[in-house]
Amino acid sequence: MKFDNSYDYVIIGAGSAGSVLANRLTEDENTSVLLIEAGPMDYSIYIHMPSAFAFPLANDKYNWYYHSDADPYMDKRQMYCPRGRVLGGSSSINGMAYVRGNALDYEGWAQDFELPGWGYANVLPYFRKAEDFDQGANDYHGAGGPLHVTTGAMKNPLYHAFVESGMAAGYPYTDDMNGFQQEGLGPMFMTTKDGVRWSTANAYLRPAMKRSNLRIVTKTLTCQIRFDGKRVVGVIVEHRGERSTLTANKEVLLCAGAINSPQLLMLSGVGPADELARHNIPAVHTLNGVGRNLQDHLEVYVQYECKQPITLYGSQRWHNMARIGGQWALTRTGLGATNHFESGGFIRSGSGVRYPNLQYHFLPMAVSYDGSNSAVCHGFQAHVGPMRPESRGRLTLADADPTKAPHFTFNYMSAERDRAVMREGIRYTREIIAQSPFDRYRGKELGPGEDVQSDAELDAWVRQAGESAYHPSCTCRMGSDDDAVVDSEGRVHGLEGIRVIDASIMPRITNGNLNAPTIMIAEKLADAIRGREPLVDNDARWFEAPDWRDSQR
Repeated sequence: MKFDNSYDYVIIGAGSAGSVLANRLTEDENTSVLLIEAGPMDYSIYIHMPSAFAFPLANDKYNWYYHSDADPYMDKRQMYCPRGRVLGGSSSINGMAYVRGNALDYEGWAQDFELPGWGYANVLPYFRKAEDFDQGANDYHGAGGPLHVTTGAMKNPLYHAFVESGMAAGYPYTDDMNGFQQEGLGPMFMTTKDGVRWSTANAYLRPAMKRSNLRIVTKTLTCQIRFDGKRVVGVIVEHRGERSTLTANKEVLLCAGAINSPQLLMLSGVGPADELARHNIPAVHTLNGVGRNLQDHLEVYVQYECKQPITLYGSQRWHNMARIGGQWALTRTGLGATNHFESGGFIRSGSGVRYPNLQYHFLPMAVSYDGSNSAVCHGFQAHVGPMRPESRGRLTLADADPTKAPHFTFNYMSAERDRAVMREGIRYTREIIAQSPFDRYRGKELGPGEDVQSDAELDAWVRQAGESAYHPSCTCRMGSDDDAVVDSEGRVHGLEGIRVIDASIMPRITNGNLNAPTIMIAEKLADAIRGREPLVDNDARWFEAPDWRDSQR
């Protein structure tokens, strides 16, 4: 493949952040951008049909297909960690849940990590800028932005039973967990448009592809970042076994995600000194925080048999799958047009918890996220897990070879606080499902099972059954202290000409799914790169339960 000699900006990774930057930077016709993606184009029907998202999760065709090292706190299981390796990155293989996080997540970034430009007033305008909300614009939502957001239709009565049971158990109803009030149960939103997955490839890249100042290359691995002293001058890439050296006249923008971004920094000589020395990588700049502070959401599926044949169980038969796929192909409607996560919510695990720290996704079927394990009966499940884990993991190199996957361990449930919150989440879920709106549907508990009751039994079940929610983050975090990797505008400390812009720069993981916050981060830092005045909404308000100090609900 022949490349031009140089570009103003070289973006590594065409995912949730890189696609946004490619679009926004090339709005200036005098700016040239090269966008490099290691994976292929996103032409598969399994990517674009929302209900088929388990298929690209199940193998390595569009997916880095990472697995952690044996996790010492999860019965030494190797935890599955899919990451998108395709145009659109993880936004092309994720579950499409549109969740922004809680306002107090961002207030915490601003206060706890001394990042004043990242409070809720600073991020809300960028969520709105990105969005095209199916209900129209309001104080919290945008209309006309690239990213279409659809409200779950909730046609299956089980979705309503979950919300109504939560209310019967004493939790509030919220009609918009991305608006004023996150706390409570209600409809969920998804990144789809007219029945099609609305990845960042569809939302941001396809409208920009006609611009002559944007070049996109796929199936091209970035092997190393090039330096002249402490200044980044370009990258070395490999395509079909042939290596090329490319020049970035202004900046290299590293958008490879929470696993690949720290890996590439270390491969290029930026990271902990001992880690670089262990692999005989010449040190360009010592940054101890690279690869540290790894965070993720762990979740479990509390599953029940359903007494009525109204679940998605029957849709898994081959002839029904063919019918659903055919309807979707012809009309973009039906069961193929949804991610099936159409209701859910956020609650607090106890009194004294200021804002929600447990998330729910409800699914009218008993099945694992990637479809690898499903119940042999009609069933339903609530995904539940802690939102602000205290457990921390770490990523290191396996080899100086860029084609070798890095080593990483999440250390899920290593903190007693995380174990306690998870236990409470399971018990609250049982209490919700026990309410009267579920009486006509609720059969026996399939998982963890009615015999699993004590703290020790629940902890053991979590170790055996817990799964990643696929939200790795925080491995190149923002801040100004010694363990921070980038500043508040994504610039790598101690270096020039390079920024990291993706979920790895979060200082602390946010409440819920990470695709929407990652897009927001890229929208905000695109303005910073272009030298634009940052957007601010000084009227931004949010809900806090008035009795949170003394009451769980």
